[in-house]
Amino acid sequence: MSNDTAMFLGQFLRAPAVIGAVAPSSRRLAAAVCAPVPERGEPTVVELGPGTGPFTAEIQQRLGGRGHHLAVEVNGRLAALLAERFPGVDVAHADAARLGELLSGRGLSHADVVVSGLPWAAFPTGLQHELLDAVTSVMSPGAAFTTFSYIHAIPLSSARRFRALLAERFEEVVPGRTVWRNTPPAFVFHARRPRP
Repeated sequence: MSNDTAMFLGQFLRAPAVIGAVAPSSRRLAAAVCAPVPERGEPTVVELGPGTGPFTAEIQQRLGGRGHHLAVEVNGRLAALLAERFPGVDVAHADAARLGELLSGRGLSHADVVVSGLPWAAFPTGLQHELLDAVTSVMSPGAAFTTFSYIHAIPLSSARRFRALLAERFEEVVPGRTVWRNTPPAFVFHARRPRP
């Protein structure tokens, strides 16, 4: 077991509804989730729930020093690890519901891409709405939102509720292919054009 996996599992056992997974995401899942990060320009990329940083590393590689990468992590221990591991990333130890305040406090007007590692299916209805409100309120009209869901969560009412919420909040929601080489297997949602 790698150090990241051991730490992630420990944090999961302390707060399963907040961490939502027993192991960090695989490189294949990170590549699928981070696909909308633009290859040129100076985009503002917001990452929610980065954990130990598999999506963070992928975003950094895609940005290559361009733009602004804000990673919002509610777990203090994981936020500290992330800040140490990725000195070029703006790590905020904060609640994702404060996204608008976090961006404006940095002089940023909007996000071009929001990449989410949050465990949406583990959240109650009210929290799903609150967090998705925070996300859509900071997105530019052409911005992209990506997240993922584990295969085993598909039948859960909270997962179905979240998929319906995505369809309600975005004009376009495209489910990606299943990433079988992840523990557990997962699939990605790509959403664009937030509804006003």
